[in-house]
Amino acid sequence: MSALVSVPRGIKRGEVFEVKTLAAHPMETGFRAGFNGQLIPRDIVTHLTVRLDGIELFAMEMSPAIAANPYVAFPLVLERGGTLIVEWRGDNGFRAEARAEIAFA
Repeated sequence: MSALVSVPRGIKRGEVFEVKTLAAHPMETGFRAGFNGQLIPRDIVTHLTVRLDGIELFAMEMSPAIAANPYVAFPLVLERGGTLIVEWRGDNGFRAEARAEIAFA
């Protein structure tokens, strides 16, 4: 599975900008039956963490109500640039990561 992160060009120090991130994941809730009538085992993304050079900036916990291929967008204000790392984690050892370099205009 993979993840994407997008930040706008021309970010200015101290100004609000939007971070957009997406994970490719089927998000099975554990409540849906397959063709054989058996429940499909739960397999969801449970956490999203965003760090800048190792410092946590944003985190969220997800539930089975999140749709497949979860997409999250949030505002951010930074006073310094660096490497933005977005990490998605979930059931069954799922882990996907995406990076974006933050440099001010």
